[in-house]
Amino acid sequence: MPQSSFALPYKHPLKADKKYKKSVAYFSMEFAIDQSLKIYSGGLGFLAGSHMRSVYALKQNLIGIGMLWKYGYYDQDRRMDGSMEPQFREKIYHFLQDTGIRFQIPILGKQVWVAAYYLPPDVFQSAPLFLLTTDTDGNDPQARAISHSLYDADATMKVAQCMVLGIGGARLLEELQYEPEVYHLNEAHAVSALFQLYKKFGAVESLKKKVVFTTHTPEEAGNEKHNIQFLEGLGFFSGLSLDEVRKISGNAGDVFNHSLAALSMSRKANGVSKLHGEVSRNMWKSFSGIAEIGHITNAQNKTYWVDKTLEEARLNKDISKISVRKKELKKVLFQTVADQCGKLFDPEVLTIVWARRFAAYKRPDMLVWDMELFTKILKNTSRPVQIIWAGKPYPKDEGAINTFNHLYYLSHHFSNVAVLTGYELALSKLLKDGSDIWLNTPVVTREASGTSGMTAAMNASLNLSTFDGWICEFARDGENSFILPVAKGDDINKQDSQNLLTILEKTVIPTYYKNQEKWGEMVLNSMNDVSQEFNSDRMAREYYEKLY
Repeated sequence: MPQSSFALPYKHPLKADKKYKKSVAYFSMEFAIDQSLKIYSGGLGFLAGSHMRSVYALKQNLIGIGMLWKYGYYDQDRRMDGSMEPQFREKIYHFLQDTGIRFQIPILGKQVWVAAYYLPPDVFQSAPLFLLTTDTDGNDPQARAISHSLYDADATMKVAQCMVLGIGGARLLEELQYEPEVYHLNEAHAVSALFQLYKKFGAVESLKKKVVFTTHTPEEAGNEKHNIQFLEGLGFFSGLSLDEVRKISGNAGDVFNHSLAALSMSRKANGVSKLHGEVSRNMWKSFSGIAEIGHITNAQNKTYWVDKTLEEARLNKDISKISVRKKELKKVLFQTVADQCGKLFDPEVLTIVWARRFAAYKRPDMLVWDMELFTKILKNTSRPVQIIWAGKPYPKDEGAINTFNHLYYLSHHFSNVAVLTGYELALSKLLKDGSDIWLNTPVVTREASGTSGMTAAMNASLNLSTFDGWICEFARDGENSFILPVAKGDDINKQDSQNLLTILEKTVIPTYYKNQEKWGEMVLNSMNDVSQEFNSDRMAREYYEKLY
């Protein structure tokens, strides 16, 4: 085994602020730290990336543990007809350091080598980050492939990935001779770490004192579950007997619920918005012995996301300057629209953006459910609008990919509609900067938090949204945002669709064109209201105060 180039035991390279001296290891399947480091898919990664940047700014004693995905999530390309096609291309990062650390863990009935790479904090002004990979010498092709693509579609490979993050992350800390005071699981992907740690600490109460858990899943059915014998065969439980596993994890039968295990083996847990905390407590209330579930509302890193000129104008209450700068930023976004779609958008025209992961519950195509009214709005030359869609579906989600492609083909009929590919950090920033309206359409209670609207609001875009997730803590309808009434009954899709198009036609568009003073006031209110409460510095502080 090669010698580690790391001086052991590991010492955190930053001097911690006295308020944040408690040492934390933060496990996450994805981190969106920078556009150039493509190890993320969407919201969970964006959230973790902002968290790591605030850790750096606040001088907190926290390190991140994640995965080095050889092909990233995927590259969102186009086929010959312009429809979406996932591509998997190798990524090589010269700014990562090879720690020289190599160790083996049992997965799939064999010993699999795991290598550790390191992102120093000064590269992107983030927490120190350790990234694990199985794509290393000594492994056969199957073992190497474990760390190829984020969220592999094959169940066995997906569990193996979780084991590298969990068991591998716990083993990495042993190799580093670094024992944090807190182990923080960001979602349940790394829950296998807890069985490894249980063997180390010897008692579940000793383990629970050190573990906290953040859940992002607002529906019980959405939590990862597998047959317990299947997991045992893969080595998920680090050699513990199934009787012992059931006893400490809260899972009584043959179905192993990963989130239930994380809740049963943690001392504290949190949802990611006030509403999600309530939904989570209600969802898990029938289970005894689980951690208390509070809430810490998600946030995004203002330093990274905000346009400096817009921020100066906000601080000076200069609505006119905000408007001027917004049009400049729209021109920059529209260069990408022209490049990808061959359409020339006008910075004077109201621009609506829907951009996030394509998933059925987020209802990306709600605007076109009533094609007659949609067409009427799009063809109105006296009060024109421009609409942009962007976002990555899961590469095996045919329904979501079909929705993306349907919108793309539909866009051919309108010179003022664009569907963009490559929704990653860089394009996300352009869209936040260049949108007037940030459209958010999830089924209410299905979006645990959502964060894209936060960074849009930081950059003078108004949220038009259903009343869900973080929006419930932010929105003042007609003052800092436009909010759909909560639909009731059996036809919520029809109600939400009609309400969206009505609010757009009767309120949003007339305000933009007939009452710019009101629009400017709403934008300034929105920027002020999002500025502190939804900046990840607040969130990172609350994790220390409420969870750690």
